[in-house]
Amino acid sequence: MIKPTYQSTDAKVLKKETCYQGFFRMSKLTLQHKLFNGHWNEQFTREIFERGNATAVLLYDPKLDVVVLTEQFRAGALDEASPWQYEVVAGMIDQGQTPEEVAVRETLEESGTVINESKLIPVCRYLSSSGGTNEVLHVFMTEIDSTPIDGVHGLDHESEDIRICKVSSKDAFTAVESGVIANAATIIALQWLELRLLKAQS
Repeated sequence: MIKPTYQSTDAKVLKKETCYQGFFRMSKLTLQHKLFNGHWNEQFTREIFERGNATAVLLYDPKLDVVVLTEQFRAGALDEASPWQYEVVAGMIDQGQTPEEVAVRETLEESGTVINESKLIPVCRYLSSSGGTNEVLHVFMTEIDSTPIDGVHGLDHESEDIRICKVSSKDAFTAVESGVIANAATIIALQWLELRLLKAQS
């Protein structure tokens, strides 16, 4: 079994300073941690992007073999061929909320669909880019009836303009392979679904 050599107690945050506070926060950490030779290293600094944690949920219709995706503008994709990205439903976890509660909230906000928290299937929990941010994403899948899901959704006060896109699972998997779908949570969720479907067919 693979397990980390050290634990969180083997690292120290000696100082934390806020470099920037806006829609997100950037912090400067002064750190020290154990080396693989058992000694402690010299103090060093790292800037960390503190975005908060998030939930993503893949909406899948098993009867029609359809995946429900969202399409919306993303500022972080301005250097791509198109900054309008295809993604699974996702949103930030507010203080005091569970990842499952956010999955229910965001599914309603982004697709107009009510889902049951107890029917969420955990896919994975992952650090989006631990070298520069402490963001954790919780990914789920839930089965839905895609027939009534349509239109444009989102919250005006969050400048959201979210279009529903329903595609076959095969087309979704192809979009991952071709690079049309480039969002990490969406890729992970769709590849998990592809493996799940392949296992069910074997």
